[in-house]
Amino acid sequence: MSLLTLLFIFLLSSPPLISSTIPPPTAYEALESYGFPPGLLPVGVTGYTLDEQTGNFEVYIGQTCKYTVQGYNLKYESTISGVISQNKLTKLKGISVKVLFVWLSIVEVSRDGNELYLSVGILSAAFDITGFVESPQCGCGFDCNDVGSVEIKEDGLRSVW
Repeated sequence: MSLLTLLFIFLLSSPPLISSTIPPPTAYEALESYGFPPGLLPVGVTGYTLDEQTGNFEVYIGQTCKYTVQGYNLKYESTISGVISQNKLTKLKGISVKVLFVWLSIVEVSRDGNELYLSVGILSAAFDITGFVESPQCGCGFDCNDVGSVEIKEDGLRSVW
């Protein structure tokens, strides 16, 4: 065998010097892989951890997040945790809904077909999955028209609302 042939065989059998790395899925994509729509999480997730063996997870938002959707006041703590499996989130911590004057923790979310069931313990409510296709924004939910907009006035001053 010639030196050139040996070099060619070596190059073909060696791992590439430049490896293509596939970025890990986002928290929204990870939710979808377990059968949930991305809109269960608000816009602005900064990271997450997931133990695929146990299903234990933590999602990081960076700040407490509140908004109102369909008449429900929701609050997400800066860290949300729980256990995820196909079509089921259990042992949730960090998500609350205001019922009358009391904040109640949402402890479980399950999916059955096109329905999502959100449970606060002995009480649960069913919602059509289409209401969770988009992620709401902290502070304004889905009613974010002009939130954070900057207007340049004729006098050159800026107004932020």
